[in-house]
Amino acid sequence: MGVNPEIEGRVYPPTEPYLVGREKIREFARAVFATNPTSFDVDSARAAGHADLVAPPTFPVIVQERALAQLVADPTTGIEPVNLVHSTEHATSHRPVVAGDELSAVLTVTHVTSRGPHTLLVADIEIHDATGDHVSTMTSTLFVRGEE
Repeated sequence: MGVNPEIEGRVYPPTEPYLVGREKIREFARAVFATNPTSFDVDSARAAGHADLVAPPTFPVIVQERALAQLVADPTTGIEPVNLVHSTEHATSHRPVVAGDELSAVLTVTHVTSRGPHTLLVADIEIHDATGDHVSTMTSTLFVRGEE
């Protein structure tokens, strides 16, 4: 079974809220070799005008992955996880993520294109905070290998 082309345009429900913690920001910052003190020291973050520690710009990928998990787990998509490769990624930050944010994501399948037995699938993931403010937009292109 290949990817179901009728999933183009499908919108998944918001993910459960993800509470951004200080230690998660510090761990992520160390993992991506970030050096900005606003990601490690609350006083530095506040001196820079932020409410709390500031996450590196790619931090929303944690919330994005929860939205992508919904897509992959959906049995009506025809996506076999073993055949899935995350091809490209694009992120647009609308505001910094800070400790204390509660983030959730909504995934929309924007394009499904057959390439012979394979499929290219594009998903936009909109990430909002608990007040509804738009925090980030992530666009993922997925390559789903088909049977040859």
